[in-house]
Amino acid sequence: MSIQKVGVIGAGQMGGGIAQVCAAAGIEVALSDADLERAEAGKQKIGKILQKQVDKGKLAAADREALLARITPVAGVGSFASCDLVVEAATEHLDTKIAIFKAADAAMRPGAILASNTSSISITRLAGQTSRPELVIGMHFMNPVPLMKLVEVVRGVQTSDDTYRVVSELAAVLGKTIITTRDQPGFVVNRILVPLLNEACFALQEGLASPEDIDQGAKLGLNHPMGPLELADLIGLDTLLAIAEVLHREFGDDKYRPSTTLRNLVAAGWYGRKVGRGFYVYDERGQKTGRAFER
Repeated sequence: MSIQKVGVIGAGQMGGGIAQVCAAAGIEVALSDADLERAEAGKQKIGKILQKQVDKGKLAAADREALLARITPVAGVGSFASCDLVVEAATEHLDTKIAIFKAADAAMRPGAILASNTSSISITRLAGQTSRPELVIGMHFMNPVPLMKLVEVVRGVQTSDDTYRVVSELAAVLGKTIITTRDQPGFVVNRILVPLLNEACFALQEGLASPEDIDQGAKLGLNHPMGPLELADLIGLDTLLAIAEVLHREFGDDKYRPSTTLRNLVAAGWYGRKVGRGFYVYDERGQKTGRAFER
């Protein structure tokens, strides 16, 4: 099966990125959110990102317009009947995803594939909520989607070989490299990454070092391109907390227990770069301008 049209559920940071890379590969995209206004705002954000590339001479203006023309904002999932594959990229909460999966399943044609961009939630469990469990798969893109080359392909217990093959071929068309993982909490990347980021939160909480020194230590001592607290702010502290809670709950191991500092920042609404404040403060361009709080 060749993927000609993709539906994307969620027009935020991840969903917008997925829509952008699909449209860049010549695939028609229906970009959905809770309402049409949010979906249109998601497309407008993509347009602004692409305009920066045009201004820098990295993208032709005509190519920008052609890419955007392939993205159609829609409300809800009612427009997914003509999609070959739908990717859910909503918030990392099980009940929300189950509701979305049930609605998308009802709207999609028989034989179409339903994928989730979840970074921690069971694909097998989501598949069990649908009438097409063999056509459900995890397709976990990395953030930011247009720049990061990796896609984790997650096989649920029910996922068919054909579904896996089609999704793997699509990832290649999008210019991505895949790794394949079993359906266990956090999969591969977040099983490794989230405890690292959470431990950095504990180090800060215990007064071991300043945020700047923790991040500098990782960058210069571990050769990481970003420090763990900077990366947490980029991912979104609400998303990080949600994944940590899934790992802690599903494995029952205290090594996954989220730090109090992380919980408090999320409770304060300081989700990181996307809201301008997390461990650090950010300007409207997303540039770090200082520390958000004192220990």
